[in-house]
Amino acid sequence: MTEIKSLEIRKEKRKTEKLLHEMLPKSMAYRLQKGEQICAEQFQCVTVFFSDIADFTEISINSAPIDIVRFLNDVYNFIDSQIVKYDVYKVETIGCVYMVSSGIPSRNGDRHCAEISRLSIDLIQACDEFVIPHMQTHKLQLRIGVHTGPVVGGIVGNKMPRYCLFGDTVNTASRMQSNGLPHRIHISQATDSALQKIGGFETKLRGEINVKVCTVLSIHSQCFNCHLNVLNIILLL
Repeated sequence: MTEIKSLEIRKEKRKTEKLLHEMLPKSMAYRLQKGEQICAEQFQCVTVFFSDIADFTEISINSAPIDIVRFLNDVYNFIDSQIVKYDVYKVETIGCVYMVSSGIPSRNGDRHCAEISRLSIDLIQACDEFVIPHMQTHKLQLRIGVHTGPVVGGIVGNKMPRYCLFGDTVNTASRMQSNGLPHRIHISQATDSALQKIGGFETKLRGEINVKVCTVLSIHSQCFNCHLNVLNIILLL
């Protein structure tokens, strides 16, 4: 009887550990299990990716709630199946928005922008094969935004801890996505410069967009509008 209970306890423990590893970077999950305290960390240069479903509002209007849930689950699983091919970390999903980073929490030199860009191209190409179960004639169109720069990463929460990213880089990447066009990958000038150093990518200038950016100067927080050059990743050379 005691052996059976011990086996059950170990089984439940493995389930808990697996869930924790799904919620947090593995290295940090192990440290938390050991009782270590994990402090927030500054990363000088990473690349952040946001995607959403371009016509999600239209799809929602013409779908039953249960169909929307199934559709989003299929989209998440579809993106999950692609990101495992690259050195990236799935940060979170909110509604139809999917957030990924590279170069954090594990630094990878200058490869972070290329990893995110290759993932983005892969997703855009794979969308052509994605079938929406209840709207089979409707094509999935992702809208992707990417930016490169410094961030702070850290674990937030105790009962349901999450690894979160903070900083203007996150905000700018989000705005690259929200100001983007369907079935396009929109990158900032910072990401384009990083890609040009690595080579192997071709980009096309879309033009300028008005983006609200926040910055911290000393103890004062300021928000202002600025014009950012936006480029589309065309293809891998």
